[in-house]
Amino acid sequence: MRNKFIFTLLFFTLQLQAKAWKLVWSDEFNYTGLPDSTKWRHETGNVRNNELELYTFRRLKNSKVENGNLLITACKENYQGANYTSARLSTDSLFNFTYGKIEARLKAPKGQGIWPAFWLLGQNINHVGSPQCGEIDIMEHVKNENIIHSAMHWDKNGLISFEGTKECDVQEFHIYTVEWNKNRIKWYLDGKKYLDGKINAKKQNADEFRKPFYIILNLAVGGNWPGKPDDTTVFPAVMSIDYIRLYQK
Repeated sequence: MRNKFIFTLLFFTLQLQAKAWKLVWSDEFNYTGLPDSTKWRHETGNVRNNELELYTFRRLKNSKVENGNLLITACKENYQGANYTSARLSTDSLFNFTYGKIEARLKAPKGQGIWPAFWLLGQNINHVGSPQCGEIDIMEHVKNENIIHSAMHWDKNGLISFEGTKECDVQEFHIYTVEWNKNRIKWYLDGKKYLDGKINAKKQNADEFRKPFYIILNLAVGGNWPGKPDDTTVFPAVMSIDYIRLYQK
């Protein structure tokens, strides 16, 4: 009888905890055409890391919504002096947040030189630069690996990183989640925690993670980490996002 009472109490406690999260922002991609311009802006050009793609502006070939998914597509083509095109979408200047549970259900391509990512960047990057703005990498994948990479980066007299990996077949749909509060950042794959980082200790000096961040989805080609595409790389390469949601308590 006592065990039954404890189980019942635990069940209702977990239910209350689950209900504590409230949806405050989302894109379910239940429309057709270009990504919603009230939620997403296109970051254009070649942004960083010696990447080879040109990120384009509101070009259906590189970013569109259809059949309930946002499709970010990297193409091998000659376009405005580049040999590859793709898209990088962010909520910069449209939406930012501090703390919460953010998750996306997505699948990504593999291939030499291919680099899909779902991540967060400090809203003050244009004022303080990186890594002083802070960065939370929810999911990154490079080449043909069977793992994802997750990390947080900040500044303490130079770049400091906390990183981890998790086995994952990115070509199947998975739910990638981060829970972030004033004390820690935790990473989950399909609801199972695999990485837990503290941000409250004085020795970490991680005040970057107590300020607003914005959301980024992008599919890079080439760059310092994945290297250049080769003859085995399949184009077009497509990253499909079913939804992205932010909850807060």
